[in-house]
Amino acid sequence: MAKKIEIMYQRVSDAKRFYEILNNPNFKYFGVKPSSAEEEKEYLRTNSKNRKNNFSHNYTIIYNSKVVGGCGIKINQHRKHIGEIGYFIDEKYWGKGIATKVVKLLEKEGFKKLGLKRIEIIMDKRNIASKKVAIKNNYKKEGILRKYIENNNKLNDSYLYAKVI
Repeated sequence: MAKKIEIMYQRVSDAKRFYEILNNPNFKYFGVKPSSAEEEKEYLRTNSKNRKNNFSHNYTIIYNSKVVGGCGIKINQHRKHIGEIGYFIDEKYWGKGIATKVVKLLEKEGFKKLGLKRIEIIMDKRNIASKKVAIKNNYKKEGILRKYIENNNKLNDSYLYAKVI
């Protein structure tokens, strides 16, 4: 059976599933950990306003009809031609090429629908899987951002990868 990967706008009903995925103790490099499904619902309720204001465009990742993660593009509010991609995927689905395909789908949204000219992926230097996703999608490493991402109350160095059109 061919794997089917798609993205759709996040819904408040995704909150419980996102809460489960994001609170996996093996999520070492993704700093968002909602304290409850209700807190996640509150966040998801802001999505339509954030989309309308072109602040962020967030999606649910669907793999063979199952919710397996979330992703989005955050728009740089000072340089509106730049977006930053982020994603998280349930550990049970790691290593299946889902993130690589999701980045392609987000690029289509960013470059074609949102008119971005530059898309960035910023990841903790230790996150080898995200580095591979960026490289597979032809993003170029532009540098190291020192003490850039906060995770578990610690500032970590990050890689900056980008693609421009």
